[in-house]
Amino acid sequence: MTEPLTVFLADDQSLVRSGFRMLIDAEDDMVVVGEATNGLGAVTALTARPANVVLMDIRMPEMDGVEATRRIVAAGLPTKVLVLTTFDLDEYVFAALKAGASGFMLKDARPDDLLSAIRAVAAGDAVVAPSATRRLLQQVVPKLPDVPGHDSSRLDVLTDREREVLVEIARGATNSEIAANLFMAEGTVKTHVGRLLSKLNARDRVGLVLIAFETGLVD
Repeated sequence: MTEPLTVFLADDQSLVRSGFRMLIDAEDDMVVVGEATNGLGAVTALTARPANVVLMDIRMPEMDGVEATRRIVAAGLPTKVLVLTTFDLDEYVFAALKAGASGFMLKDARPDDLLSAIRAVAAGDAVVAPSATRRLLQQVVPKLPDVPGHDSSRLDVLTDREREVLVEIARGATNSEIAANLFMAEGTVKTHVGRLLSKLNARDRVGLVLIAFETGLVD
């Protein structure tokens, strides 16, 4: 029998943690292995015992979810970060994605969607809703003073076909949609996505979306 996915909860609201624990522990393929009321507690616990996925609240005392995400990624921990937020335009969400989070979900998401998101993140996929991703980046990026101007030279390593696939990813298309839009097999799309991740040194599809916006490939 396959070992269940291990999930860690980082949220300063006990009722929220309790609700997530009940939802997750009711599943056969995942289990909650720990909780923390702030980012510092999460980093400390996960350093000692990494989990597959951490559900990371953004706004917490002592250390927020952005800094906690940054430390988890910098430490090279195998734990994937799924950011939870109340507002899909929270400026901290962009910072968390930049810090290495694998995606974000709204706290009022449907239970099934949250469970699917946990499984997707654990498998190395991104879980940010395409419309929310575009809206977030369009709203937040212009307001961040430390975001450099467009530098498309980063894309010089890509073939024309890979650029086309990257544009589709940034627009929020799934692999099957990309296959249909660009008239190629879905397996070929997966190959292109893998090459994009490697060539652009991106952690996941969220990273590819950010690069597409930052380089001016899409706006």
